[in-house]
Amino acid sequence: MSHSKLTEREQLILRAVVHLYVTSAEPVGSRAIVKRFDLDISPATVRNVMADLEETDYLQQRHTSSGRIPTDKGYRYYVDSLMQIQEATHEDRARIEANLSSQLRDSDEILRQTSYLLSLISHQTSIVESPRMSFARVDHIEIVLLGDHRLAFLLADNCGGVRTMVLQPEKVFSAEDTQRLSRFLNEQLHDTPVDSVAASLEAKLRVFIDEQRHLAEQALELLQMLPGDSSQRLFLEGTTQLFEQPEFHDVRKAQEVFGLLEERDRVLDLLRAGIVNPIPHPSRVVIGSEARQEGFEELSMVSAPYEVDGKTVGMVGVLGPRRMSYSRLSGLVEYTATRLGNLLTRLAR
Repeated sequence: MSHSKLTEREQLILRAVVHLYVTSAEPVGSRAIVKRFDLDISPATVRNVMADLEETDYLQQRHTSSGRIPTDKGYRYYVDSLMQIQEATHEDRARIEANLSSQLRDSDEILRQTSYLLSLISHQTSIVESPRMSFARVDHIEIVLLGDHRLAFLLADNCGGVRTMVLQPEKVFSAEDTQRLSRFLNEQLHDTPVDSVAASLEAKLRVFIDEQRHLAEQALELLQMLPGDSSQRLFLEGTTQLFEQPEFHDVRKAQEVFGLLEERDRVLDLLRAGIVNPIPHPSRVVIGSEARQEGFEELSMVSAPYEVDGKTVGMVGVLGPRRMSYSRLSGLVEYTATRLGNLLTRLAR
């Protein structure tokens, strides 16, 4: 969103309105600004500046004689030009460190705990994206005989994730067959991206001969029975936090937000929305109407990418009302993303 350069006094008043509205949820008047920030200017001067900011669409006045509140354009100017990111507090860091320890050995457990902690500490709805399938690599494969026509296929990846599927092939397998296939698949597919195991084995078929080729054909038949899993999993916690905010006491608005949260693809798009925009700090902020998504008009999202082995593999974020503490939440989300990435990197090695 483009915006003109504000004067120093206009920036001062806009920052004051944002800070007061975030904490009070009430329209901000000129006297409150002068009193709260001990300004050496009169309320009348503040009112004139606020009127100018309203005229240029940085503030709005919902009712005559009421105070002003920031518009999306006002929030955007604040985030881009006025905000100073607050680092996560010592207390918040200690809480995250205590609950996200290296004792957690399963990636899903780590992601779920990260989302729970972020919601608890931020008092917002938290969203954590699982590592993208193209990043996860095969660590171990095990095929277990369940019956004449039933096999359990277990695939563990380098992020600590385990996928278990029950397959029903037409061919009857013996315990010896499944052991031989398990050994073969581990030899051929170790460290292969999880989302391309079948394609990788199929590409190798032409170089196999005799028994190896027979094993490869059997293994490929099983791999092609595995369900596609291209969709990303989202760990979402604290949805009730949203509806405790005064913005969502209106039933219609609450229903729109519920509808948004039920559509995981839309939530994932919002989580990733800022990742393509190069900015000087890791966190990304999407404000209300910027998302151009039904149900998001009263919401904002602060998100940050997390890395495993130096590669961005997923996103962490919080979803809340536009009237949120962007400076505090940006620092908290950035710290959480870094901590999550470090844990998953350690798990992947």
